[in-house]
Amino acid sequence: MPVLPGATIGFLGGGQLGRMAAMAARSLGYDVQVLDPDPACPARGVASRTITAPFDDARAAAQLAGGCDVVTLEIEQIAPASLDAVGRDRPLRPGRDAVYVVQDRARQKNWLRDAGFPVGAYRVAESAADVAAAVGAFGSSIAKATTGGYDGRGQVRLADPAEAEQAWASLGARRCVVEQHLEVRQEISVLTARRPGGETAVFPPALNHHDHGILTWSALPAPIAPDLTARAVELGRAVTVALDVVGLLAVEMFVLDGGTLLVNELAPRPHNTFHTTERACETSQFEQLVRAVCDLPLGATETVRPGAIVNLLGDLWRHGEPPRFARALEVPGIRLHLYGKASARPGRKMGHLSALAASPEAARDLVLEAFGRL
Repeated sequence: MPVLPGATIGFLGGGQLGRMAAMAARSLGYDVQVLDPDPACPARGVASRTITAPFDDARAAAQLAGGCDVVTLEIEQIAPASLDAVGRDRPLRPGRDAVYVVQDRARQKNWLRDAGFPVGAYRVAESAADVAAAVGAFGSSIAKATTGGYDGRGQVRLADPAEAEQAWASLGARRCVVEQHLEVRQEISVLTARRPGGETAVFPPALNHHDHGILTWSALPAPIAPDLTARAVELGRAVTVALDVVGLLAVEMFVLDGGTLLVNELAPRPHNTFHTTERACETSQFEQLVRAVCDLPLGATETVRPGAIVNLLGDLWRHGEPPRFARALEVPGIRLHLYGKASARPGRKMGHLSALAASPEAARDLVLEAFGRL
């Protein structure tokens, strides 16, 4: 049954994704409540109620659910007990089982493999010796902590088994996934929305560029061959259905030489690589999330005009001074999106610039030109 405007949506997580999704919910006429450990979280200014509590506080999660008609999330690292506490009282979308699979890299990789989806060669390592054995078998590799790492954190590159002890220690001597290094031609992502009844809608693939594991820029639609676009869309849809996600699922993919597609990682929430949808598509990813979890008809996902974004990290706030935003805004068509974060630090996502153009490449060039003026 649809959760109609006038109802209240709860968000587990009040970061920038929660803030932007809450703004979309407000535009559609919903009230918003948020749970987040940070008392100054970005979504606080949009929500009518913010519960400040850790994500493993099941009582606080139940308190959030009690004041809402449906609950979703903007970060997957929510303790299972908190997900259960919400799910006992209100619809939780996506559900506990899907989130549980995604929030551990080893569990996620094993699920993808067992479900028959294409992934690169990997091994789960429980010790430094396991890491050394994997690198001995794979050659050049990357070890990733199974939990807690994002934006390049919790990852170590290795070229020789002799580096295993140091890598294991740097990851906190905890379980990790060792992935074989791949010669990746392109990195793309697909975002799928799904309603409780199974209706799905898929945004066109985005082309993404990362530096040091952090997204630098993303362009939409990805300038790739039509057959590759079709295969990526169907792969994203198939993963979403198999995982039984209600809400959004971002599927990050590697494109290898010859057009082979491999699934890299999953995220059951809005995604940095689809911020461009706010301007480039008929429906933004944030409005689509609200539609999906409230069981409303999904919006059109077609690209109205190609677009691109470039991330603004805390490194730009030098000596406590903000970047030269006015100079960036001199570039025609540039928009500035800031996330309302109280403090900047290196590597922290503070906002992004966006632009539309006649092609995704031209839009990318515009945002990079504006970024260079900061």
